Amino acid sequence: MQVAVVGTGYVGLVTGACLAALGHHVTGVDNDPGKLAVLERGEIPIFEPGLAELVAAGQRKGLLRFTDRLELAVGRAAVVFICVGTPPGPEGEVDLSQVEAVARRIGETLDAGYRVIVNKSTVPVGSGDWVRVLIEDGVRRRVPVAAAIETTSLIDASPPFDVVSNPEFLREGTAIADMLHPDRIVVGSDSARALAVMRELYAPIIEQRFVPDGLRRSVPFVETDLASAEMIKYAANAFLATKISFINEIANICARVGARVDQVAHGIGLDERIGRRFLNAGVGWGGSCFGKDVAALARMAADYGYEARVLQAVQVVNAAQRQWVVQKLQERLKVLKGKTVGLLGLAFKPETDDIRDAPAITIAARLIALGVKVRALDPVAGPAGRAALPELELASSAEALAEGADALVLVTEWPAFREIDYAALRRRMRHGTLIDGRNFLCGERLRAIGFDYWAVGDG
Repeated sequence: MQVAVVGTGYVGLVTGACLAALGHHVTGVDNDPGKLAVLERGEIPIFEPGLAELVAAGQRKGLLRFTDRLELAVGRAAVVFICVGTPPGPEGEVDLSQVEAVARRIGETLDAGYRVIVNKSTVPVGSGDWVRVLIEDGVRRRVPVAAAIETTSLIDASPPFDVVSNPEFLREGTAIADMLHPDRIVVGSDSARALAVMRELYAPIIEQRFVPDGLRRSVPFVETDLASAEMIKYAANAFLATKISFINEIANICARVGARVDQVAHGIGLDERIGRRFLNAGVGWGGSCFGKDVAALARMAADYGYEARVLQAVQVVNAAQRQWVVQKLQERLKVLKGKTVGLLGLAFKPETDDIRDAPAITIAARLIALGVKVRALDPVAGPAGRAALPELELASSAEALAEGADALVLVTEWPAFREIDYAALRRRMRHGTLIDGRNFLCGERLRAIGFDYWAVGDG
């Protein structure tokens, strides 16, 4: 199937590369010449395990190409994905300017032949119908006046198309597996024809022809109306964010009453109604999705006259977890001005270089404002962190991070951080405070070698 993917950011690039891996002919569209040049050289502008190899394989087989000419990509496509950014505004509202521009341009370029226009970007409920109107408006701009007069309406002169919602559920660091072996595929549309096209597009995934262990299983293909599909994306992210904020709230109570949050999480997680995933206490969630989507859902509710109190609390608890690190450092080191603190990790999670809304960046900025010299070590996110905080010093090694430091703070649970020789680090430090912001390390061992070790929920 011929597919156009408009936007080659994180979602668009993963979507395009994976669809090409399934055998579809994919054209990625972007208006950034620099990004296109990088992609045409066989490189990728983001860090995602396995993605560079997948993009290269698609290009080598002639199944994946990139262009800045949207009209060419749309002209040959049966399915057009909109995968552009929807950044948050100051009040939690969603900036839909990129979606609007692309939808109008798609309308201006549509020619004869049926197409399915897919909203892959995370957009507020009701955006599917809005995108349809924008595309029709784009069509009006290009339909010759004489042709329009000959029809009963301008819409009759437009090529046939349907708009569907197909939310993404990609996790940075495991995006390829999430795309090719998902828990479910959600498609929202009232058009049986559009649903059939989407089912055909995703048939290899639905039938799981590419399972590594050779076992075939069926992936649920969830058909809904447009509004419900759009809400599913927000509700899913809001619920996961809520689980994290909930266990962090429990951790803070555990610290006061003498309970162990890891044991509590294990005990409640065995209840199948709750589940163990996303019950890891720490410094909270970050990244480009949870914060944006929770805020957008709360704002959406307010627009309809409803106060989403739980969602508001989820955001408040998450923000407080980052401040917990600063407060713990003040408790252990007293006056922070003039102290040196090393951060283990900058990315908001392992296996990515993404620092958007990363707890480490918030913590580092607060410490720098308090007069702390802050160093950081991250396998891939160092340059991005330095760009965000020029005052941040990047360490070349764990030993350099610890040299003369008063405290270390583990913020990102990179597996390599478990392999560090912490005894050697302790000998290089001025003071031995270690704050484990992910409850990731072995507290008993670290205390035994001389660290003043504190984890989230420690009483």
